[in-house]
Amino acid sequence: MDTPPRSVEPTQVTEWDNGEVCSTNDNLAAEAPLQILASGEPLVVTMRTPGHDRELAAGFLWTEGIIENPDQIASFSDQESLHGEGGSTIDVQLRGSVRSPQQQQRSFLSNSSCGLCGKTSIDAVHTRGLRPLSSGFTVDPETLCSLPEKLRAQQSVFERTGGLHAAALFDARGDLVVLREDIGRHNAVDKVVGWALLQGLIPLANHVLVVSGRGGFEIIQKAIMAGLPIVASVSAPSSLAVQLARERNLTLIGFLRGRRFVVYSGESRCLFETHAER
Repeated sequence: MDTPPRSVEPTQVTEWDNGEVCSTNDNLAAEAPLQILASGEPLVVTMRTPGHDRELAAGFLWTEGIIENPDQIASFSDQESLHGEGGSTIDVQLRGSVRSPQQQQRSFLSNSSCGLCGKTSIDAVHTRGLRPLSSGFTVDPETLCSLPEKLRAQQSVFERTGGLHAAALFDARGDLVVLREDIGRHNAVDKVVGWALLQGLIPLANHVLVVSGRGGFEIIQKAIMAGLPIVASVSAPSSLAVQLARERNLTLIGFLRGRRFVVYSGESRCLFETHAER
């Protein structure tokens, strides 16, 4: 995959290696603020890795329930921020009525580690009318086990920096559909969802979402908003993520590494040949 412009920043470092010290060049994953506005109304400032900002904005509007139809997005207006440090502003011009930022009960700053830190109440997420998920989509274990390697092979910015999360969509055959990277795992998911939204593919009823980090609550919430029936992560889910997945019948898979994984919810979508109790 091509590396998005401004997603990598070169720097000089001092390296100690088995007693040898030297100055060398290194690459950092870029982190800069993006202010998202809806028809001129400020929504959020999120710390993100520059690149695919329109997808990030569209995905944020969708997964936060601010828009309910892709046709509500009329246009995008991008501009560099006066705040410096690589900051940018993107204004999404919307058609018709939308939920106001006040209705979202979200703080004005979202950091790169957590997409829900600004929520004043977990109940506000539970009561947003999340859509039922498709029950007919299934995937076999062999296909699931092949996905982390395919994800890793396409992480171009991670390859240069070692410091980014990734989110990717795969179809039932295990073919990669789209992958996005970001310093924030929730931003990577929003970029993927935003890409799908702008391509007219929502709901993503026939896809698997694979994330490089843990399967946190905010990831599950965003996946459900996108209509994704299966979410797999290479690390552990949180208790709240498992609770939400079970409530909404989402298939949640953790520790997807090598030839092993753990299913925390929605086992019926995994085509197991045998099922032994231990």
